[in-house]
Amino acid sequence: MSDSLSLLEKERSAVLDQISQLGDFRPGSITGTQGRCGNGNCHCHDRGDPGHGPHLRLTYKLHGKTITESFPTPAAQRKAEREIAEFRRFQQLNRSLIEVNEKICQSRPVDDLVTPLEKKRPTRSSKQSPKK
Repeated sequence: MSDSLSLLEKERSAVLDQISQLGDFRPGSITGTQGRCGNGNCHCHDRGDPGHGPHLRLTYKLHGKTITESFPTPAAQRKAEREIAEFRRFQQLNRSLIEVNEKICQSRPVDDLVTPLEKKRPTRSSKQSPKK
């Protein structure tokens, strides 16, 4: 095995090790929403008032549908931020793993050995089928 191939395999092992050490993660993003409430006497209905908010929410896709969740506490928001950051790290490591595997596939030599099944040619049957 060439030195470059063994280095690539070590690099792949290092990426796999980093993936195995990831914490909890999930896809999604945290966005802020603003709006007006239903109370007509509230300040949010005054001209030029920005309204209520921003209210931060977690948005993600599940089975093709967009799901939006509000955070019950600031701690829940921080937890979601950590999980999303860990997911971004997973995505980056996944791209690195694919890149190094492509390099390994290109570097690995082709086996020139022919298997016994590939060697064996189909032979014609010595028996003839009965004539009609």
